[in-house]
Amino acid sequence: METTSRAVAQAPAAEGGQQAPSARRTVDGYLRAPFPWYGLDEAFTGPRWLMQVGTTADGAVEHGSIGHGDEPTVLNEHAAGGDQESKEKFAVVVTVAAHPSRRSADGTGLLEATSVSSAAWLAGVGLLSFTWPGQMDHSLRDDWLEQQTETAWVLADDLDGADWSTLSLPVDGVPTVFHYRESEFGWVLAGSTSSGVHVGAYGRGMSAYGLGFAVVKDIAAYA
Repeated sequence: METTSRAVAQAPAAEGGQQAPSARRTVDGYLRAPFPWYGLDEAFTGPRWLMQVGTTADGAVEHGSIGHGDEPTVLNEHAAGGDQESKEKFAVVVTVAAHPSRRSADGTGLLEATSVSSAAWLAGVGLLSFTWPGQMDHSLRDDWLEQQTETAWVLADDLDGADWSTLSLPVDGVPTVFHYRESEFGWVLAGSTSSGVHVGAYGRGMSAYGLGFAVVKDIAAYA
């Protein structure tokens, strides 16, 4: 997808208990979306937090992520299986607007269609953003991420391949089939809803098998 990711990490409240302007912008990015946002359903009672939205070149919101559980830190192979990993239990839900191929707002080109593969790729890349090999020099991480991002796209483009299995999970209370895969870094899944969006998710330390998804009734409550 021809989108530009824009970090919208939650900002601290200003003095006097008022939200800082950057925090308001965080919520505003989600409120501008012309589609419903998805998160874990009410069976999940832990913390929820906004992460980032992705926009087209003309500023239209195309996708975004909502976190659940512990806010993750970057995991490397030294931490794998250790105390840090056992403490971090999170699931991130990615909502992607379902669009066919269409012209850009300025009429100069075509925007790629979105699909379940789009959600799978965004979820796969999201998981990678919290992972890197511990034996690797920091200066080489960008090259590693580029290679792994390409691999995530190849996997997402072949959802019927051997690397994926299927998993039925409730979406707004309706059993829905998702494509699912696990790796040493965590798990990734992706599927579609009846609300005009595709849903992807990734996580670590929290089993995907017991999850359910539902439309977020009040996105501002996540900020």
